Amino acid sequence: MKKPQAKSYSAPFISFEGIDGSGKSVQAELLAKNLKTKGYPVSLLREPGDTIVSEQIRTVLLDKTNKQMHPHTELCLYEAARAQIISEKIQPALSSGVVIICDRFADSTTAYQGFGRELPLETILQINRFICDGTVPDRTYFLDISPELSLSRKSNMKEDADRMEKQALPFFNRVRNGYLEIAKQEPDRIVILEGSLSIKKLEQLILNDVLILLEQFKLKSST
Repeated sequence: MKKPQAKSYSAPFISFEGIDGSGKSVQAELLAKNLKTKGYPVSLLREPGDTIVSEQIRTVLLDKTNKQMHPHTELCLYEAARAQIISEKIQPALSSGVVIICDRFADSTTAYQGFGRELPLETILQINRFICDGTVPDRTYFLDISPELSLSRKSNMKEDADRMEKQALPFFNRVRNGYLEIAKQEPDRIVILEGSLSIKKLEQLILNDVLILLEQFKLKSST
């Protein structure tokens, strides 16, 4: 997999990845809170979503009644939502010195639609490069858990599973293996973390690493 050429911004772009139930959303929220407390400008986003257009697409994608959605349709909808959030939220914020923390980004499409749905990887990578337009995370935290632990955690949640969460165990095994392969290809960008660690331990590991990243960007806090 060819590494995309990243644009240069005045603030870092941080993404969180993992299969459902990995705790990535919790850690993204904690990181945003910790950085804001330290006086850094931060924008916490999620994919797909966080723009009017992207949220409408999210509703279609996750609607569990859309059982007949073709994998190609799914791929295009995810990419459409991403194109909107990049142009409307991510690129302007990074250019103005705001740290972006995003719950999922293009690696999710490679893992879920490429490895999970078994669509042609090179096609997906080409589409990702076109849609992202050089906007690539500077650091990605992949919270790794087994699909069995994922199912166990989701069974304890009160919310009904959405369309993607209802996929079978072999699908999530492929997705997890996909994430591990992506991380193998880009070890300088992707940090693999054991998702079964305590929330507090993960929070501290991530914060320590991000503070080093902020020093590299020479981004100053307001405190």
